[in-house]
Formats: sequence, C-alpha cells, structure tokens
Amino acid sequence: MRHQVRIRHLIGAALLVLCGCNMGPKYHPPAPPTVAAPNYKESSVNFQDTEGWKVATPQEAMLKGKWWEIFKDPELNALEEELNINNQNIKEYFQNLMAARALVAEAHAQYWPTVTANPAWTRTKSSGSLTNSTQANTGRTFTSMTAPLDVAWVPDFFGKIRNLVREYQYGAQVSAADLEQEKLIEQAALAQYFFEIRGQDALQEVLNNLVAADEKTLSLTQALYETGIDDYISVVEAKTTLQSAQSAAISVGVARAQYEHAIAVLLGKIPSDFKMPVKPLLTAPPPIPVGVPGQLLQRRPDVAAAERTLAQDNAIIGIGYGAFFPNVTLSAAGGFQSSTFANWFTWPSRFWSIGPSISQTVFNGGLYRAELHQYTATYNSHLALYRQTVLVAFEQVEDYLAAVRIYSQQIQREREALTSAQEYLNLSTARYQTGIDPYLNVLTAQNTVFSDEQTLVTLQIEQMVSAVSLIEALGGGWDLSQLPTPSQVSQKAPSADYKMQH
Repeated sequence: MRHQVRIRHLIGAALLVLCGCNMGPKYHPPAPPTVAAPNYKESSVNFQDTEGWKVATPQEAMLKGKWWEIFKDPELNALEEELNINNQNIKEYFQNLMAARALVAEAHAQYWPTVTANPAWTRTKSSGSLTNSTQANTGRTFTSMTAPLDVAWVPDFFGKIRNLVREYQYGAQVSAADLEQEKLIEQAALAQYFFEIRGQDALQEVLNNLVAADEKTLSLTQALYETGIDDYISVVEAKTTLQSAQSAAISVGVARAQYEHAIAVLLGKIPSDFKMPVKPLLTAPPPIPVGVPGQLLQRRPDVAAAERTLAQDNAIIGIGYGAFFPNVTLSAAGGFQSSTFANWFTWPSRFWSIGPSISQTVFNGGLYRAELHQYTATYNSHLALYRQTVLVAFEQVEDYLAAVRIYSQQIQREREALTSAQEYLNLSTARYQTGIDPYLNVLTAQNTVFSDEQTLVTLQIEQMVSAVSLIEALGGGWDLSQLPTPSQVSQKAPSADYKMQH
C-alpha cells in the first residue's frame, strides 16, 4: 500500500515538473542604444539668435496627456476632443485591440478541458423477409435513448499553451501601442491642418491687402496719365499687376478648402457638413519640453510596439520548440443509455470509459525544424526593425528641433527684410507721385514687399507645423507606463466594446 502511494506521489511530482516546463528561449528585451550626450544636439545650440522660440526648461519636464493644450487655442482643443471620439481610423485600431484581446481569451480557453454533451433519441426498425409459408415478416422496432458526456483535456506539459497565451498577450500589447501611435498620428495631423488653415487665412489677408493696394495704384496711375505726368504703359502695367494679384488671391482658396475637407474627414464628418471660420492668426509656437534623449524610448508608442513584437516572436519560437514534444490527451466519457424512458437515468443504465492517449509525430520531413528556423529569422528581422525604429525616433526629434529653431531665425530675418522692403516701397511711391521715378520702380518695390510678406507667412506656417511634428516625434503625452500589462489585456473587456456597429 505504501509502495502504491509513493508511486502516485512520484507520478504527481513528475506531472508537476512537466507542467512547469516552458520550451524555448527566455525573452530578454533588446538593449537600447547608449546615448552619451546629456541633451539633444539641436537643443543645445544658441537660441539667442531666434525669433524667441526655445526649448522649455527644465529639460527633464515632459508633455503629459492632452499635448495640444500647450498651444492654448480653445478651438483646437475642441476639435482634438471631437477627433478622439469620432475618428474612424482610431476606431479601427481600437477594434483591432479588441480582436487581439479576444485572441488572448481564446488561448486561455485551451487550459481547460472540453466537455461535450450529446443527448440523442433514436427509433430503428429492422428490415423484414419472406418466410417459407409466404407470410411477411415485418421485422423488429428498437428504441434507444442516450445521454453521453464526453470530457477531453490536453495538459500543457511542455508549455505550448503558455507560449500561445504569451504570444497573444504580447500581440495585444502591440495592438495597444499601435492604437496609441494611430491616435498620435491623427491628433498631429489635425493640429497641422489647423495651423495650415490659419496660415492660408493669413496669406489670404496679405493678398487681399495687396489687391487693395494695387487698386489704389491703378487709380493713381490713371490720374497721372490723364494729367499728362505719366505714360499709358504705366496704366497697363498697373492693371496687369492688379489682375495678377486678384488671381493669386483667388488661388489661396484651393489649399484652404482641401485642408478644411481633410479636418472634416479626421472628425468623421462629411466635408459638406463642416466649415471652419476664417481666422488669420499665426503666432510663434510655445516652448516645448523635449526632455533628455534617454527618455525618448519610454515615450514613443511605435518603439514600444516594436519591442513587444520581439516578445511575441520569442513566444512563437517557444511554440516551435514545443512542437517537438508529444501531445498527451486525457479523455473520459460517461452517461446513460436505455431503450425505455422510465429506465433512462437509472443506475444500471450507466456507461463510462476513461483513458489517456499520446500523439507524437515520428517523421515529417524536417517540417518542425524548418518552422523553427523561420520563427528565429522573423525574430532577427524584427530586431533589426526595432533598432531602426529607435534610430528614426532620434532622427525625427533632431530634425524637427532643427527645423523649429532655424525657422525661428528665418522669421526674424524675414521680418527685418519686410520692414526694409516696406520702406523702399514708400520711398518709390512718393518719388513716382512727384514724377521723379517711373512706375516700374514702384512695381518692383511692391513685388518685393509681397514676396517678403508671403515668405513670412509661409515660414510661420512651417514653424507651427514643425512644432507639432516635434511633439509627435517626442511621443506626444504618452509614456510606457500607459501600455497595458499582459494581465490587463487578459481581463475580460466590457461587452459594449464588442458590440456590432452600424
């Protein structure tokens, strides 16, 4: 008796050891690149020469949550809130996350046995035959009622199910990071289109002022011609200049309309039902907290997604190793069977069977080894993609830091150039009115002023768009602590998240 108990204990201990096995390599996150510099290169240059823009201090501060609120624009804030609710691309990525979480639940279900009930009622009549007395034999009728219950369980002796669960958990984390990345992309696009529209409104104002100035110049030229001070050719030149300015003023509407339509689509609206008010306003971007380079990898959702993809690949490699080991199935069946309803569920009508089975592939032409090589190559490929994503992240931050800074310097110089051009135009106009200089000098001065004004507005647009791109490159207001853990993606999602939408 003791010997039998000891054997059962040894078998139980062996099963526990087998259940604790996890085939495949242990996952180690890839080491991030070593960043020697304490600050970004482009944030360490001299900002005294700019239009006033600079990185925020202290540099350790980072944006949190609703990053667009740094621009202090109520209209932009309202549009961003609407986008977070109604943007269709964000909804798509959210449902992708829900599908990934459902896969986790499907994998968890494999830990449990499968129980199948298959009650049945049949009535059977056997075939008849003719006897020697030519009397027909009508056969016999049988009734059978069964209530079986089948149970099958595949214990996770070699970690196949555990690695499958991990694969889907990490995949759900990838989907969660992708969702945050898509949110950031859509939010940044909205802010960029918003400032583009503001810039087009400012450019429209410049062109409208140019048209008004050219109309006055044409009237002046006609008056000078009628008094014999100037030639008719000056009238023609003034008229041509006015018509060109009018054409340019009309053309601005094309870009503005397209940006307005793009914002409508971002908000999940039909462009015909959406309109933004005209507001020619462009200001310098606020100081942006960029932090230090060592924080960047904790802030970028795309870097987090790339790292979680590696964890998912590692779990798939574990599944590949588990394929070399047998499948053990524990099955049992039982129930009641009777030919009469009265005796259906009586104890003598019971039946049962129980027994394990082992399935092991003996030969498959090296399929499992080839699959393992495939999984390993996929991991190495995604490792290179992860490192490239990290490099691009640092590149983008440096790019947009340089862009915002250099645009600030250009804006300062362009304002100075515009002041000089306006002074030149005033002098040329005065000399033309007194008949000293020809109209061609005024025309040249006007073109210079318009060119400088247009360049200034364009630089201001590019500066604001680059500021938004810089925030996007820094990861917006997201950080790695917001990524759900494997246990969190394993929790049951509210049923409303899976509701059919129409």
